[in-house]
Amino acid sequence: MGDNKMKKQIQLSHGGGGKEMNKLIKDLFFKAFDNPILKSEEDAAHLELKGPTAFTTDSFTVAPLFFAGGDIGKLAIAGTVNDLAMMAARPEYLSCSFIIEEGFELDKLKTIVNSMASEMEKSGAKIVCGDTKVVPKGCADGIFINTSGVGEILQTGISIKNIQEGDAIIVSRDIGRHGAAILMAREGLTLESDLTSDCATLWPIVEALLNANIPLHAMRDATRGGISAVLNEWAVGSNVEIAIDDAQLPVADEVKGLCELYGFEPLDLANEGTFVIALPQEYANKAVEIINQQGAYSSNESANNMEEASNSGIIKEQAAIIGTVGIERAGKVILKTPWGSSRYLDLPQGELLPRIC
Repeated sequence: MGDNKMKKQIQLSHGGGGKEMNKLIKDLFFKAFDNPILKSEEDAAHLELKGPTAFTTDSFTVAPLFFAGGDIGKLAIAGTVNDLAMMAARPEYLSCSFIIEEGFELDKLKTIVNSMASEMEKSGAKIVCGDTKVVPKGCADGIFINTSGVGEILQTGISIKNIQEGDAIIVSRDIGRHGAAILMAREGLTLESDLTSDCATLWPIVEALLNANIPLHAMRDATRGGISAVLNEWAVGSNVEIAIDDAQLPVADEVKGLCELYGFEPLDLANEGTFVIALPQEYANKAVEIINQQGAYSSNESANNMEEASNSGIIKEQAAIIGTVGIERAGKVILKTPWGSSRYLDLPQGELLPRIC
Protein backbone atom coordinates (compact mmCIF):
# COMPACT_ATOMS: atom_id res chain seq x y z
CA MET A 1 0.00 0.00 0.00
CA GLY A 2 2.94 2.31 0.73
CA ASP A 3 4.26 2.01 -2.84
CA ASN A 4 0.82 2.66 -4.35
CA LYS A 5 0.43 5.74 -2.19
CA MET A 6 3.82 7.08 -3.22
CA LYS A 7 3.02 6.61 -6.89
CA LYS A 8 0.08 9.01 -6.43
CA GLN A 9 2.26 11.74 -4.93
CA ILE A 10 4.98 14.04 -6.19
CA GLN A 11 8.40 12.98 -4.95
CA LEU A 12 11.66 14.90 -4.83
CA SER A 13 12.88 12.76 -7.72
CA HIS A 14 10.19 14.35 -9.94
CA GLY A 15 12.32 17.50 -9.89
CA GLY A 16 15.70 15.83 -10.05
CA GLY A 17 16.24 15.79 -13.81
CA GLY A 18 16.17 12.00 -14.13
CA LYS A 19 13.69 9.36 -15.25
CA GLU A 20 10.90 10.42 -12.92
CA MET A 21 11.07 14.03 -14.01
CA ASN A 22 11.25 13.07 -17.66
CA LYS A 23 8.18 10.86 -17.31
CA LEU A 24 6.23 13.60 -15.53
CA ILE A 25 7.08 16.14 -18.24
CA LYS A 26 6.37 13.81 -21.14
CA ASP A 27 3.25 12.09 -19.77
CA LEU A 28 1.59 15.11 -18.18
CA PHE A 29 2.90 18.49 -19.32
CA PHE A 30 3.72 17.68 -22.95
CA LYS A 31 0.44 15.84 -23.33
CA ALA A 32 -1.67 18.68 -21.91
CA PHE A 33 0.26 21.59 -23.46
CA ASP A 34 1.04 19.87 -26.77
CA ASN A 35 2.59 22.10 -29.44
CA PRO A 36 5.69 21.80 -31.66
CA ILE A 37 7.66 24.57 -29.95
CA LEU A 38 7.33 23.01 -26.50
CA LYS A 39 8.03 19.49 -27.74
CA SER A 40 11.23 20.58 -29.46
CA GLU A 41 12.79 20.33 -25.97
CA GLU A 42 15.30 23.12 -26.52
CA ASP A 43 16.72 25.20 -23.66
CA ALA A 44 14.75 28.19 -24.94
CA ALA A 45 11.73 28.56 -27.18
CA HIS A 46 12.35 29.81 -30.73
CA LEU A 47 9.65 32.43 -31.36
CA GLU A 48 8.60 34.51 -34.36
CA LEU A 49 7.48 37.95 -33.14
CA LYS A 50 6.43 40.96 -35.17
CA GLY A 51 5.47 44.53 -34.41
CA PRO A 52 4.86 46.05 -30.96
CA THR A 53 4.91 43.28 -28.34
CA ALA A 54 3.57 43.12 -24.78
CA PHE A 55 5.38 41.05 -22.16
CA THR A 56 4.10 40.22 -18.67
CA THR A 57 4.74 37.85 -15.78
CA ASP A 58 2.82 36.78 -12.69
CA SER A 59 3.09 34.26 -9.85
CA PHE A 60 0.14 32.46 -8.30
CA THR A 61 -0.09 31.27 -4.70
CA VAL A 62 -3.86 31.24 -4.13
CA ALA A 63 -5.28 29.44 -1.09
CA PRO A 64 -7.28 27.28 -1.37
CA LEU A 65 -5.95 25.82 -4.62
CA PHE A 66 -9.46 24.84 -5.72
CA PHE A 67 -12.40 27.22 -5.33
CA ALA A 68 -15.88 27.70 -6.75
CA GLY A 69 -15.42 28.74 -10.37
CA GLY A 70 -11.79 27.81 -10.81
CA ASP A 71 -8.46 26.64 -9.46
CA ILE A 72 -4.86 27.82 -9.38
CA GLY A 73 -4.26 26.45 -12.89
CA LYS A 74 -7.15 28.30 -14.53
CA LEU A 75 -6.13 31.39 -12.58
CA ALA A 76 -2.51 31.19 -13.77
CA ILE A 77 -3.52 31.13 -17.44
CA ALA A 78 -6.37 33.65 -17.24
CA GLY A 79 -4.33 36.05 -15.11
CA THR A 80 -1.40 36.29 -17.50
CA VAL A 81 -3.55 36.25 -20.65
CA ASN A 82 -5.69 39.04 -19.17
CA ASP A 83 -2.64 41.20 -18.46
CA LEU A 84 -1.75 40.95 -22.16
CA ALA A 85 -5.35 41.61 -23.21
CA MET A 86 -5.44 44.81 -21.15
CA MET A 87 -2.71 46.14 -23.45
CA ALA A 88 -4.77 45.13 -26.50
CA ALA A 89 -2.23 42.39 -27.12
CA ARG A 90 -3.27 39.09 -28.68
CA PRO A 91 -1.93 36.37 -26.32
CA GLU A 92 0.54 34.20 -28.21
CA TYR A 93 3.21 32.50 -26.11
CA LEU A 94 3.37 31.63 -22.42
CA SER A 95 6.01 30.20 -20.14
CA CYS A 96 5.04 28.16 -17.10
CA SER A 97 7.04 27.20 -14.02
CA PHE A 98 5.82 24.95 -11.22
CA ILE A 99 7.15 24.85 -7.67
CA ILE A 100 5.62 21.71 -6.18
CA GLU A 101 5.81 20.51 -2.60
CA GLU A 102 6.97 16.95 -2.01
CA GLY A 103 3.93 14.77 -1.31
CA PHE A 104 1.51 16.81 -3.47
CA GLU A 105 -1.16 14.52 -4.90
CA LEU A 106 -0.53 13.63 -8.53
CA ASP A 107 -4.25 13.59 -9.30
CA LYS A 108 -4.56 17.19 -8.10
CA LEU A 109 -1.62 18.17 -10.29
CA LYS A 110 -3.31 16.52 -13.29
CA THR A 111 -6.52 18.43 -12.57
CA ILE A 112 -4.63 21.72 -12.40
CA VAL A 113 -2.68 21.05 -15.60
CA ASN A 114 -5.80 20.03 -17.52
CA SER A 115 -7.54 23.15 -16.27
CA MET A 116 -4.68 25.22 -17.67
CA ALA A 117 -4.90 23.48 -21.04
CA SER A 118 -8.64 24.07 -21.20
CA GLU A 119 -8.30 27.77 -20.36
CA MET A 120 -5.66 28.33 -23.05
CA GLU A 121 -8.13 27.20 -25.71
CA LYS A 122 -10.18 30.34 -25.03
CA SER A 123 -7.40 32.66 -26.18
CA GLY A 124 -5.28 30.48 -28.46
CA ALA A 125 -2.17 31.04 -26.35
CA LYS A 126 0.45 28.28 -26.13
CA ILE A 127 2.86 27.27 -23.38
CA VAL A 128 6.19 27.03 -25.20
CA CYS A 129 8.66 26.66 -22.33
CA GLY A 130 8.59 25.80 -18.67
CA ASP A 131 10.31 24.52 -15.57
CA THR A 132 9.50 22.16 -12.70
CA LYS A 133 10.97 22.31 -9.22
CA VAL A 134 10.07 20.01 -6.33
CA VAL A 135 10.86 21.27 -2.82
CA PRO A 136 10.89 19.26 0.42
CA LYS A 137 7.67 18.84 2.35
CA GLY A 138 6.94 21.94 4.39
CA CYS A 139 8.84 24.32 2.10
CA ALA A 140 5.81 25.31 -0.01
CA ASP A 141 2.05 25.23 0.37
CA GLY A 142 1.21 22.52 -2.14
CA ILE A 143 2.01 24.22 -5.41
CA PHE A 144 3.00 27.64 -6.71
CA ILE A 145 2.83 28.57 -10.41
CA ASN A 146 4.56 31.32 -12.38
CA THR A 147 3.41 32.19 -15.89
CA SER A 148 4.84 34.80 -18.26
CA GLY A 149 3.37 35.80 -21.59
CA VAL A 150 4.03 37.72 -24.78
CA GLY A 151 1.58 38.95 -27.38
CA GLU A 152 1.27 41.22 -30.39
CA ILE A 153 -0.22 44.64 -29.56
CA LEU A 154 -3.09 45.34 -31.95
CA GLN A 155 -3.98 48.86 -30.77
CA THR A 156 -1.34 51.20 -29.41
CA GLY A 157 -1.86 54.07 -26.99
CA ILE A 158 -3.81 52.21 -24.33
CA SER A 159 -2.36 53.52 -21.06
CA ILE A 160 -3.17 54.76 -17.58
CA LYS A 161 -1.77 58.07 -18.83
CA ASN A 162 -4.18 58.35 -21.76
CA ILE A 163 -7.48 58.91 -19.92
CA GLN A 164 -9.13 62.12 -21.06
CA GLU A 165 -11.70 64.58 -19.78
CA GLY A 166 -15.20 63.47 -20.79
CA ASP A 167 -14.32 59.77 -20.97
CA ALA A 168 -16.82 57.23 -19.68
CA ILE A 169 -15.77 54.54 -17.20
CA ILE A 170 -17.18 51.05 -17.80
CA VAL A 171 -16.95 47.92 -15.68
CA SER A 172 -17.37 44.68 -17.62
CA ARG A 173 -19.42 42.74 -15.03
CA ASP A 174 -20.32 42.54 -11.34
CA ILE A 175 -17.49 43.29 -8.95
CA GLY A 176 -15.82 41.64 -5.96
CA ARG A 177 -16.82 38.13 -6.92
CA HIS A 178 -13.38 36.46 -6.78
CA GLY A 179 -12.45 37.86 -3.39
CA ALA A 180 -15.85 36.90 -2.01
CA ALA A 181 -15.60 33.36 -3.43
CA ILE A 182 -12.15 32.86 -1.88
CA LEU A 183 -13.43 34.19 1.46
CA MET A 184 -16.39 31.83 1.31
CA ALA A 185 -14.12 28.86 0.56
CA ARG A 186 -11.77 29.67 3.44
CA GLU A 187 -14.52 30.20 5.98
CA GLY A 188 -16.57 27.19 4.84
CA LEU A 189 -19.67 29.35 4.36
CA THR A 190 -22.75 27.87 2.73
CA LEU A 191 -25.08 30.18 0.83
CA GLU A 192 -28.57 29.51 -0.53
CA SER A 193 -27.32 30.25 -4.04
CA ASP A 194 -23.97 29.29 -5.49
CA LEU A 195 -21.40 32.08 -5.56
CA THR A 196 -18.55 31.46 -7.99
CA SER A 197 -15.40 33.35 -8.81
CA ASP A 198 -15.42 35.48 -11.96
CA CYS A 199 -12.11 33.86 -12.99
CA ALA A 200 -12.16 33.93 -16.81
CA THR A 201 -10.11 34.76 -19.90
CA LEU A 202 -10.98 38.25 -21.15
CA TRP A 203 -9.30 38.20 -24.56
CA PRO A 204 -12.44 37.25 -26.58
CA ILE A 205 -14.24 40.33 -25.21
CA VAL A 206 -11.29 42.63 -25.84
CA GLU A 207 -10.87 41.24 -29.34
CA ALA A 208 -14.54 41.99 -30.07
CA LEU A 209 -14.08 45.59 -28.91
CA LEU A 210 -11.01 45.98 -31.11
CA ASN A 211 -12.77 44.45 -34.11
CA ALA A 212 -15.59 46.97 -33.64
CA ASN A 213 -13.01 49.81 -33.80
CA ILE A 214 -13.87 51.05 -30.31
CA PRO A 215 -11.20 53.66 -29.39
CA LEU A 216 -10.01 52.43 -26.00
CA HIS A 217 -8.02 54.88 -23.88
CA ALA A 218 -7.28 52.59 -20.92
CA MET A 219 -8.06 49.07 -19.74
CA ARG A 220 -7.18 47.26 -16.53
CA ASP A 221 -8.28 43.99 -14.98
CA ALA A 222 -9.30 44.75 -11.41
CA THR A 223 -7.38 42.08 -9.48
CA ARG A 224 -5.75 42.83 -6.11
CA GLY A 225 -7.14 46.07 -4.69
CA GLY A 226 -10.25 45.74 -6.84
CA ILE A 227 -11.96 48.58 -8.66
CA SER A 228 -10.73 51.08 -6.05
CA ALA A 229 -7.08 50.43 -6.85
CA VAL A 230 -7.60 50.68 -10.61
CA LEU A 231 -9.49 53.97 -10.48
CA ASN A 232 -7.01 55.60 -8.10
CA GLU A 233 -4.07 54.56 -10.28
CA TRP A 234 -5.84 56.02 -13.30
CA ALA A 235 -6.73 59.30 -11.59
CA VAL A 236 -3.10 59.85 -10.60
CA GLY A 237 -1.61 58.47 -13.83
CA SER A 238 -3.67 60.75 -16.08
CA ASN A 239 -4.05 63.61 -13.55
CA VAL A 240 -7.84 63.58 -13.83
CA GLU A 241 -10.88 63.33 -11.56
CA ILE A 242 -12.91 60.15 -11.85
CA ALA A 243 -16.46 60.38 -10.54
CA ILE A 244 -18.25 57.08 -9.85
CA ASP A 245 -21.96 56.57 -9.21
CA ASP A 246 -22.38 53.99 -6.44
CA ALA A 247 -25.92 53.19 -7.62
CA GLN A 248 -24.56 52.03 -11.00
CA LEU A 249 -22.01 49.58 -9.58
CA PRO A 250 -23.07 45.98 -10.36
CA VAL A 251 -22.72 43.84 -7.23
CA ALA A 252 -24.27 40.40 -6.71
CA ASP A 253 -26.41 39.99 -3.60
CA GLU A 254 -24.12 37.27 -2.26
CA VAL A 255 -21.12 39.59 -2.47
CA LYS A 256 -23.06 42.37 -0.75
CA GLY A 257 -24.03 39.97 2.02
CA LEU A 258 -20.48 38.77 2.62
CA CYS A 259 -19.18 42.35 2.63
CA GLU A 260 -21.77 43.37 5.22
CA LEU A 261 -20.90 40.33 7.33
CA TYR A 262 -17.14 40.97 7.31
CA GLY A 263 -17.04 44.75 6.93
CA PHE A 264 -15.53 44.76 3.43
CA GLU A 265 -16.26 47.01 0.46
CA PRO A 266 -17.08 45.33 -2.89
CA LEU A 267 -14.97 48.02 -4.57
CA ASP A 268 -11.89 46.77 -2.68
CA LEU A 269 -12.32 43.05 -3.32
CA ALA A 270 -10.34 41.25 -6.01
CA ASN A 271 -11.70 40.23 -9.39
CA GLU A 272 -10.17 37.75 -11.86
CA GLY A 273 -12.45 38.12 -14.86
CA THR A 274 -13.63 41.72 -14.58
CA PHE A 275 -12.02 44.73 -16.21
CA VAL A 276 -12.46 48.49 -16.32
CA ILE A 277 -12.39 50.61 -19.48
CA ALA A 278 -11.98 54.32 -20.11
CA LEU A 279 -13.16 55.46 -23.53
CA PRO A 280 -14.90 58.38 -25.26
CA GLN A 281 -18.46 58.87 -23.98
CA GLU A 282 -19.99 58.47 -27.43
CA TYR A 283 -18.73 54.88 -27.68
CA ALA A 284 -19.78 53.80 -24.18
CA ASN A 285 -23.19 52.30 -24.99
CA LYS A 286 -21.77 50.39 -27.95
CA ALA A 287 -19.00 48.98 -25.79
CA VAL A 288 -21.49 47.83 -23.15
CA GLU A 289 -23.55 46.15 -25.86
CA ILE A 290 -20.51 44.31 -27.23
CA ILE A 291 -19.40 43.12 -23.79
CA ASN A 292 -22.85 41.78 -22.99
CA GLN A 293 -23.11 40.07 -26.36
CA GLN A 294 -19.84 38.28 -25.63
CA GLY A 295 -21.36 36.97 -22.41
CA ALA A 296 -18.62 37.93 -19.97
CA TYR A 297 -20.98 36.85 -17.23
CA SER A 298 -21.87 33.45 -18.68
CA SER A 299 -18.66 31.53 -17.97
CA ASN A 300 -20.44 29.76 -15.13
CA GLU A 301 -24.07 30.06 -16.25
CA SER A 302 -25.53 29.16 -19.62
CA ALA A 303 -27.79 31.57 -21.44
CA ASN A 304 -30.80 29.40 -20.54
CA ASN A 305 -30.04 29.89 -16.86
CA MET A 306 -29.72 33.67 -16.95
CA GLU A 307 -33.20 34.35 -15.59
CA GLU A 308 -32.53 32.02 -12.69
CA ALA A 309 -29.12 33.64 -12.17
CA SER A 310 -30.72 37.08 -12.10
CA ASN A 311 -33.16 35.96 -9.43
CA SER A 312 -30.29 34.66 -7.29
CA GLY A 313 -28.54 38.03 -7.21
CA ILE A 314 -26.41 37.79 -10.35
CA ILE A 315 -27.14 40.90 -12.39
CA LYS A 316 -28.39 40.01 -15.85
CA GLU A 317 -26.96 43.02 -17.68
CA GLN A 318 -23.46 42.82 -16.30
CA ALA A 319 -21.50 45.55 -18.05
CA ALA A 320 -22.30 49.02 -16.75
CA ILE A 321 -21.29 52.63 -17.27
CA ILE A 322 -20.27 53.58 -13.74
CA GLY A 323 -18.73 57.03 -14.05
CA THR A 324 -17.15 59.85 -15.97
CA VAL A 325 -13.82 61.66 -16.13
CA GLY A 326 -13.32 65.33 -15.25
CA ILE A 327 -10.45 67.61 -14.26
CA GLU A 328 -11.76 69.65 -11.31
CA ARG A 329 -10.18 67.53 -8.54
CA ALA A 330 -7.33 65.98 -10.49
CA GLY A 331 -5.83 62.86 -9.00
CA LYS A 332 -8.94 62.03 -6.97
CA VAL A 333 -11.71 59.44 -7.26
CA ILE A 334 -15.13 60.66 -6.12
CA LEU A 335 -17.85 58.18 -5.14
CA LYS A 336 -21.39 59.55 -5.40
CA THR A 337 -23.70 57.84 -2.90
CA PRO A 338 -27.39 56.98 -3.42
CA TRP A 339 -28.25 59.65 -0.80
CA GLY A 340 -26.92 62.55 -2.85
CA SER A 341 -23.66 62.97 -0.97
CA SER A 342 -20.18 62.14 -2.19
CA ARG A 343 -16.84 61.05 -0.71
CA TYR A 344 -13.31 60.35 -1.80
CA LEU A 345 -12.67 56.73 -2.76
CA ASP A 346 -9.17 55.98 -1.51
CA LEU A 347 -6.76 53.15 -2.25
CA PRO A 348 -7.44 50.08 -0.09
CA GLN A 349 -5.24 49.93 2.98
CA GLY A 350 -3.70 46.80 4.47
CA GLU A 351 -4.18 43.27 3.18
CA LEU A 352 -7.89 42.40 3.19
CA LEU A 353 -7.43 38.84 1.96
CA PRO A 354 -3.88 37.56 1.46
CA ARG A 355 -3.14 35.04 -1.30
CA ILE A 356 -6.26 35.54 -3.37
CA CYS A 357 -4.28 34.91 -6.58
